[in-house]
Amino acid sequence: MDSRLIFEGVGVAITTPFSNDEIDLDAFSDHIEYLIKNNAQAIIVNGTTGESPTLSMKEAKLLIEAAVTTVAGRVPVIAGTGTNATQSTVEMSKFAEATGADAIMLITPYYNKTNQKGLYQHFIKVADSTSLPVVLYNVPSRTAMTIEAETVYALSKHPNIIALKDATGDLEYTKQLLELTGNENFNLYSGNDDNMHQFCSIGGKGLISVVGNVIPGELQDIYESIKEHKMDSEAKFQQLTPLIEAAQMDVNPMPIKAMTSALGFGLNEFRLPLVPLEGAELEHALRTLRNYKEGIKI
Repeated sequence: MDSRLIFEGVGVAITTPFSNDEIDLDAFSDHIEYLIKNNAQAIIVNGTTGESPTLSMKEAKLLIEAAVTTVAGRVPVIAGTGTNATQSTVEMSKFAEATGADAIMLITPYYNKTNQKGLYQHFIKVADSTSLPVVLYNVPSRTAMTIEAETVYALSKHPNIIALKDATGDLEYTKQLLELTGNENFNLYSGNDDNMHQFCSIGGKGLISVVGNVIPGELQDIYESIKEHKMDSEAKFQQLTPLIEAAQMDVNPMPIKAMTSALGFGLNEFRLPLVPLEGAELEHALRTLRNYKEGIKI
């Protein structure tokens, strides 16, 4: 494996379970065990799916510590340490390194935003502050900020900046990045479950997944089928479409947490302003998961 490749295949952006507005560390650890047992290739903590904007810095650090302890070196732990402030991002990144995380993931600054020059300097300053590999995270639908392809290419020259989680949903952007970087010393992971097959077929090294919280093994099998050029890989992926669509029916992580709670990994509880699914939407999410697990065609 390329020394600049943290993982290949399916990493899971894990949910954060709450009980009475406190983090449920037992449920969190149980979920990690399930993910590793079912062939997740990496655990991503404090991402969008983990409700990171609602966590205090103390809580975010607690989750990194718990993940590193529970995983115990079996798969890489990638800690989401990015904020919209460079100073706090550096602090969190240094903590992740000291705690034993294998890599960090950095969201683009949000709300205050910046320009491409500011983005470049922000990411370089953070990357200079740690020896950990850095995964950039581009999700303009949430941050109103995108990392232009030329900026990604410039950042990829830094020895620590080794990957991008591409949640743009724009395969033309992905192709441009692949052409610029050569996909040799810089790795692209999709951040969109629904484009996994196309993304990995054109050269992506995997997926940082939401629906992987409940079906990591199935996704990893599909990734391996894509890499082996098996003819049935797309048909297998299409079988997951109902579950992927159910996980996207409302704001992430509202649908997927309904599913993880149904599997026993914490309560279906959120930090406001997120709220649980209710009524027909909740029933649809749970029925779709149940039918998939029971092998019932939807």
